[in-house]
Amino acid sequence: MHHSTVNGSSRLTFWSHVREFAVPASMIESATARRLAGDWSGACAAARVDVDFTLRALSRTHGKQFADLVRADLRHLTPDLLRWHFPRIRPDGVLRPGLTVSLARYRPPDGGDEVHLVARTPPAWAGAGQRISIALWERSGALSGAGGHPHPRPDRRFRLDLHRHLWDARRTSELRERCGATQYPGQSDGRATHRWAAEAALLLRAEGYAGSSVVVRLGARQHVVLDLDAPGVAATPPRGNTLPVLPDAATWVPPDLELWHAGAIDADRLHPLVRSALLPGHQPVGATRSPDSTGSSRLVDCRGDLHRIGVVDGVLVPLDHSPDEIRREELLAALGGQSLPCLQAIDTTHRHPEDLVDIRARIDHGDVAGALAVVEGLLGPDALLLSGPLRDELETAARRKVLHGLYRAELHDVRPLPSTKDPRRPRNRARRLRAALRVL
Repeated sequence: MHHSTVNGSSRLTFWSHVREFAVPASMIESATARRLAGDWSGACAAARVDVDFTLRALSRTHGKQFADLVRADLRHLTPDLLRWHFPRIRPDGVLRPGLTVSLARYRPPDGGDEVHLVARTPPAWAGAGQRISIALWERSGALSGAGGHPHPRPDRRFRLDLHRHLWDARRTSELRERCGATQYPGQSDGRATHRWAAEAALLLRAEGYAGSSVVVRLGARQHVVLDLDAPGVAATPPRGNTLPVLPDAATWVPPDLELWHAGAIDADRLHPLVRSALLPGHQPVGATRSPDSTGSSRLVDCRGDLHRIGVVDGVLVPLDHSPDEIRREELLAALGGQSLPCLQAIDTTHRHPEDLVDIRARIDHGDVAGALAVVEGLLGPDALLLSGPLRDELETAARRKVLHGLYRAELHDVRPLPSTKDPRRPRNRARRLRAALRVL
């Protein structure tokens, strides 16, 4: 998980935004239902996680016994929980791009190189949809499945093989103890110093390292050495050191714990597995509010009277004006006159709706279904998209989706597609909402 040395309030605002948009309730519900039914690949699909290998091929190359080990972990992989805990970056809280995170490590029966089950994110230019891929990696590169990934080797700092409770359904109950929830001091800097010694001991044991020191990374230029033989003593690590690095998941207090203690998040907004671990016995009070909770009509101050605008037959229209009056006002506006406030409100909603920030956030985090629900609630499913910030946002998202497809197809020597604002391109006509979003 990405953290910053900025003040606690800024960090809580950042994580509150992530928790609101990054892993929608609909994704959690769908992925959970499929996982509990034994459909691990369906759960991955519901959580926008791609699997870049087949167990059949793995059985051929490394034997059935080894493939069964990997299959057991995949059956208990909780892809929506993995997305919940995956490292993120500022300012928008999107997945850290170009990252390879180790989830589990295996020693093949034939004594070959250690194999890692890894989760990868594409480079930033191909990050549309915020998809994660699951692959296998070994030092020889035979199982990397990385294509043109910029960093195919598992990262030393961002690793979850020592923190299975952040993705493995069999281990989620360990979260409360591993994050130190019972002795959480509520530090303003977010550092989990009360857990460093215990987590460092786990790391040294897992690495088979004979020493007693680990590196703790606190920022881009801030590293310290924690020596278990000299508690409380830390020093700047020497250049070129090869000491084990304390995983980021062990360095910082989980943001959910900080948000809960600060009163910045309701328990019902937590991932169900996180909630049951941190708040055992808590019962949800009700269903999560859907993103398309826009009212059926909105009020507009129209020349001294309160009028309504709302969606009728799939299109946003004024409800308190006759068709003849609307036609006259549209003709007047075309001739340069001042149109009705109701028509102005509809035009503004098409071009630059008040909910554009939320729509953009949902698209940034890959929740196209949520963004579509909000837009349809505002404009209606059959609305024509007029030129303006909303249409620009949707068309940019569509272009970025194409780039992600090129990356997945390993067509890496590509450049961003031309902007729709290129003066050499023909003027775009208004297009229907569903057609504009179909490629997303």
